[in-house]
Amino acid sequence: MNRIEIEVSEAPLDAGNLDVSSWIRPDCGACDLFFGTVRARNHGREVIAVSYDAYVPLARRELQRIAEEALTQAGTHGTVVIRHRTGKLGVGELSVLIAVVTPHRAEAFQACRYVIEELKKRAPIWKKEFYRDGETEWLKGHALCGGI
Repeated sequence: MNRIEIEVSEAPLDAGNLDVSSWIRPDCGACDLFFGTVRARNHGREVIAVSYDAYVPLARRELQRIAEEALTQAGTHGTVVIRHRTGKLGVGELSVLIAVVTPHRAEAFQACRYVIEELKKRAPIWKKEFYRDGETEWLKGHALCGGI
C-alpha cells in the first residue's frame, strides 16, 4: 500500500528538524531525500528573495497524481512526501522537500527525480524572483489556463 503526504503552505521547512522515522516502513529499505533551496544567483542575476504563489487545492491534487505516477513509473510501492513552501523566502531557505521511501534505492532515486521534474512542469505553483538591482521577474512555470 502506498502512503502519500502532500503539503503546500507557508510553513517553514527545517531540514534539521525532520521526523524521517515517520516515513520509514518495514517493507522498504531506501529513502531518497531532495531539498530545493533559494539560490543566490539565477541566469547571471543576483537574487535576494523569491516568492511562491500557488493555487493550493489544485496544487495538492496535481502533486498527489505526480506522487502516484512516480511510484507506478518506478514499478514499486512506498511512501512519497512532498512539501512546498508558499510566500516570500530568502536566499538559502528551503522551498521544497521531497522524500521517497521504496524497497530499493534505484526505485527511490527514479521516483524522486520524477516528482521534482513533473512538479516543475505541472504544479500550479509560480515563482517570482527579487533581484539585488530592485527588479523582479515571474519565472516561466505552470500555465493554469493553457497559456491564455
